[in-house]
Amino acid sequence: MILSRRTAALLASVALTAGVSPALALTPAPKAAAVAPATNPLLAEWTGPYGGVPPFDQVKVSDFEPAIDAAIADQLAKIDAIAKNPAPATFENTIIPLERSGAMLNRVGTITGIWFSNLASPEVQAVQAKIAPKYAALGNAINQNAALFQRIETVWKNADKAGLNAEQKRVVELAYNDLVRSGAKLSPETKARVAAINTELAGLFNTFSKNLLADEGTWIVLEGEADLAGLPSDLRAAAASLAKARGLEGKFIVANTRSSVDPFLAASTNRALREKVWRAFVNRGDNGDANDNNAVIAKILKLRAERAKLLGYKTHAHWRVENQMAKTPEAAMDLMLKVWGPAVERVKEEVADMQAVADAEAKAGKGPKITIEPWDYRFYAEKVRKAKYDLDQNEVKQYLQLDKMVEGMFWAANTIYGYDFKKVTDVPVFHPDVSVYRVDRNGQFVGLFYFDPYGRPGKRSGAWMNSYRAQQKMDGDIKTIVSNNSNFVKTTSGEPVLISWDDTRTLFHEFGHALNGLASNVTYPSVSGTANARDFVEFPSQINEHWFPTPELLSKFALHYKTGAPLPASLLAKIENAGKFNQGFATVEATASALIDMKLHLAGDTPIDPDAFERETLTALNMPKELVMRHRTPQFGHVFSSDGYSAGYYGYLWSDSLTADAWEAFEEGQGAYDKAVAKRFEDTILAVGDSVDPAQAFRNFRGRDVNPEALMRKRGFVSKKK
Repeated sequence: MILSRRTAALLASVALTAGVSPALALTPAPKAAAVAPATNPLLAEWTGPYGGVPPFDQVKVSDFEPAIDAAIADQLAKIDAIAKNPAPATFENTIIPLERSGAMLNRVGTITGIWFSNLASPEVQAVQAKIAPKYAALGNAINQNAALFQRIETVWKNADKAGLNAEQKRVVELAYNDLVRSGAKLSPETKARVAAINTELAGLFNTFSKNLLADEGTWIVLEGEADLAGLPSDLRAAAASLAKARGLEGKFIVANTRSSVDPFLAASTNRALREKVWRAFVNRGDNGDANDNNAVIAKILKLRAERAKLLGYKTHAHWRVENQMAKTPEAAMDLMLKVWGPAVERVKEEVADMQAVADAEAKAGKGPKITIEPWDYRFYAEKVRKAKYDLDQNEVKQYLQLDKMVEGMFWAANTIYGYDFKKVTDVPVFHPDVSVYRVDRNGQFVGLFYFDPYGRPGKRSGAWMNSYRAQQKMDGDIKTIVSNNSNFVKTTSGEPVLISWDDTRTLFHEFGHALNGLASNVTYPSVSGTANARDFVEFPSQINEHWFPTPELLSKFALHYKTGAPLPASLLAKIENAGKFNQGFATVEATASALIDMKLHLAGDTPIDPDAFERETLTALNMPKELVMRHRTPQFGHVFSSDGYSAGYYGYLWSDSLTADAWEAFEEGQGAYDKAVAKRFEDTILAVGDSVDPAQAFRNFRGRDVNPEALMRKRGFVSKKK
């Protein structure tokens, strides 16, 4: 997942980390007194090495609200100056100062956003709730500024006459379209209603996130050997580490987060406890208590539907998808349904294989007579993997040390693109777990990479990338600062942290986003790095996953944590042979989430009971009863903690169609490490950010539009090309 960033007028990264839609907002902006940088370090220009770094060693939560107030006032003043400029509107006197206008707020928002996502103590959450409406109000003030819009519209209309280059035209076009889509041409009365909706949504997004974080902060204590049955030593150590971090020294727990739950479900032989852990996880935000999100979701959906109509769109889905690659919800639905049927059929085959194993065990007196249920899926999938492919993921895991896999992803980036990563200690960090790396290429500084690998109380679950500073050339050669954030369980025994095959793939995925930021080579910050369409932005990260399982990388970095021996060729052959294993499960659980997301937002102003809608829609889709959506509606943070991925979760599948086709370009060449293909990929995809229309960027790389059949081949639903 990525929290995308636009550093111009629309506030994207800052707003998203605060749970506010960047492109929409509309009530009077706060009139805050400026706070001198000398009295509040969050406001100051970043100083120190590498072109300046975030002053994490000077951060106090008490500075957050006054810093945000001052930064908002600063941006409002800059926007006012642009709007009131008496000179005829030009790119130089309108768009460039617009690009600069949010610089202070971006600095403040970067730091506060880290605390909201990575260090969300009760004190931090209280501040977050207070400032969310302020971001909404600022967006309102920008989007409602008629004089500002008129100047941008003038530049847009005169782009050809003014001789703007391609990137400049793209920047103007995006700024103009974003403001139009946000309601710049609406009547004053309609703007006022859109403003009220966005202010209310800001609060609801924050409430949703707070409720979800509260449920993810719970855990289940494992009592005695019966509860630990089946867990290998590394999972026992992780359970002990999680307990210790929560003040339960000497005990073992399963935290209510994916990084803790999934490995437990795959390994535990205690079926009753698997069900208990599974139910706690899938019912986050759906327990009928103070943290229940269903009423919040219903309000969000109602407000989004009303807003879409006010903006001139049939539904929220039509508004959201219009400026994506898919262009229409119907195109997105078509792709999802194209893979849905084959994936469901594959799940039936997978379940039949699991049931056969369970029945054989029962017949032999080695297990109870059961019917496969969702809490059994991961457990019996591992048994089938072992039976069909003689592949034990616990055996594989012994070769996947987190530190070595990080070394491997750096090695791959160096081999493919020429980046060198060197750990540095001369910059402050926001937590002792964070490591910082200087990135160079050909002896030239490229940027900084921050890595926060471990879960902790107050850190949201999952994995994501942030951009702390966007690459740009508008104001000199500004180098980027990017970060990756994960939730691996830190050991307390001193032994290496072992991670699963899937978690390693996720590690490489998020690093792909970071590489997208590091490779950026544009002039204007609003189109830099990962500032891109939602159904395109996952493409660079998904393609980076492909270098993880290559023999070249595994032979060097997949080393046994005790012996140091490399992953045996025989074990790698088994992994490759099982490459399409469980694709039904992986495709159905993710696509189910995407379908529910889209259908919720295509429902228009129909009143929605989220639980009933989810249940009835999945039944109509013939969702296999043996698994659930990857993100059930009450915990779907992608969709309900901001507008970010709303009606856009399909983007992972859409991006994967691009990824599958693009990877075949490497296969058609000299393989994964074909530097000529990699150079073309970097130049046409990674480096251009959003300075080129995504569809054109793909054509520039592949020489044609995407072929969706590549996706079906990748997932094993049709045969590979001969």
